Amino acid sequence: MNIREFIENYSNHPVLFVGAGMSLRYLNNSYTWDGLLKKISTDLSGNREFYLDIKSQCQVGGKYNYSKIATTLEAKFNKALEADRDGKFKDINDIFYEEMEKENNLSRFKIYISKILGDIDFREEMLLEISKLKTIRKNIGSVITTNYDKLIESLFDFEPLVGNDILLSNPYGSVYKIHGCNDAPSKIIITESDYINFDKKYELIRAQLLSIFIHNPIIFIGYGIGDENIKSLLKTIFTYVEPNSVNAKKIRDNFLLVEYCENSMSHDICEHDIDIEGFSTITINKIKTNDFLEIYSSLSDLKLPVSAMDVRKVQSVVNDIYSGGSISVSISQDLDSLRNNDRVLAIGSKHTLKYMYQDSKGLINNYFNIIDESNNQFLEIINSVKISSQQWFPIFGFHKILPEIKQYEILKKQQKIKLDNHLNCNQQSIKSEHKSIEFILDDELISSSNKINAIMWSTMNDKLDILTVKSYLLKEKVNLDTTSYRRLLCAYDYMMYRD
Repeated sequence: MNIREFIENYSNHPVLFVGAGMSLRYLNNSYTWDGLLKKISTDLSGNREFYLDIKSQCQVGGKYNYSKIATTLEAKFNKALEADRDGKFKDINDIFYEEMEKENNLSRFKIYISKILGDIDFREEMLLEISKLKTIRKNIGSVITTNYDKLIESLFDFEPLVGNDILLSNPYGSVYKIHGCNDAPSKIIITESDYINFDKKYELIRAQLLSIFIHNPIIFIGYGIGDENIKSLLKTIFTYVEPNSVNAKKIRDNFLLVEYCENSMSHDICEHDIDIEGFSTITINKIKTNDFLEIYSSLSDLKLPVSAMDVRKVQSVVNDIYSGGSISVSISQDLDSLRNNDRVLAIGSKHTLKYMYQDSKGLINNYFNIIDESNNQFLEIINSVKISSQQWFPIFGFHKILPEIKQYEILKKQQKIKLDNHLNCNQQSIKSEHKSIEFILDDELISSSNKINAIMWSTMNDKLDILTVKSYLLKEKVNLDTTSYRRLLCAYDYMMYRD
């Protein structure tokens, strides 16, 4: 069976289990466990052999114990920085003492880890694959990761959950960071004591994850077949699930390991046996390949009865109910008979209840998410939406995703005419030779009321880098209900996606 056929059999939203290999594939500033400790050691001592000396003392049963290496290195690192307040690591000491003033006793070692992994520095040669990876988030229920960095949050816009937050969460639209996150140094799990404390508290988290594994397909990506994280997870699952039970078979059938192989472009799924200490051999599905584009395309094209985006919206309403706030409940066979409440959770026959956006606002508000996800399933409602000639509506990008838009020819002419008319009427006051948005915003000769118009003119006249305009629009999303924002969005949409 090939990867596309395998994924087409999914009947529920898959969950990604992401390891270090994923960050190594897409980020310049990413490391293996060994690589991260080696970097910190070398940065501290300036001597590569300093790390090798520590490593040589931490071999257990023929394998290097990296949590033990981290424990030793943390003690040496913290001691060295304490003895050299204003030296090479002055900024780390500044943070340490600032937090101590607040009674937060952080490890300098973990503060430095946070700094190393703080930026998201994408590998330029992987940007095409990264853009394809973004398109799968519409079908992904949640992500579980052992990584500290924020790669997944930056691409999926999911909510990061660390430590006890995992227990208070809803599975959809979340990143379960079971070993901590770089923006919370105190919660990073890396030393021996960290793992001991984690194991003591892990029981409830384990139960939460087990529920996800039983109900959703799980895709391991960024791990090798012999990775201890996978073996530990499988051991945990089959401690609670009878190996020969129906649930055990369901879990095994839902598991897929994506194993990186530099010289393979295979799309074939095969079975692989994993020996787990204390258990019989466990068989899971595996694909060994370097063609991640095909995997992402298959996940993006997956058609499920309800999108993960809609499930997250329902959860949002249900959370309000759980919170015990003021809830208004109406029972009706027909949504049209209800008042126009802010949010509606409808339960009833699919023959009498139908849900869709009633205007274009929802499409515009979700513009960048729809584009990034290539969410043609969500966009199908556009053929039922009335868009007046007075509206600023960005049709070009939507048409790239869904060529079957019935009103496309009318709407694209409407968008271009509105852009041209607006610029022609205001050209003298908004024309600018500036090459950056910052210069336009700082130019005192351009009135505050014309700043966005000037950005719009420069966008339409190729004076600005189009990706810079996108970044500005994303940053200014709080203003997306304003006419000026929608004008600029239409200018960006036209310049980015015109025929």
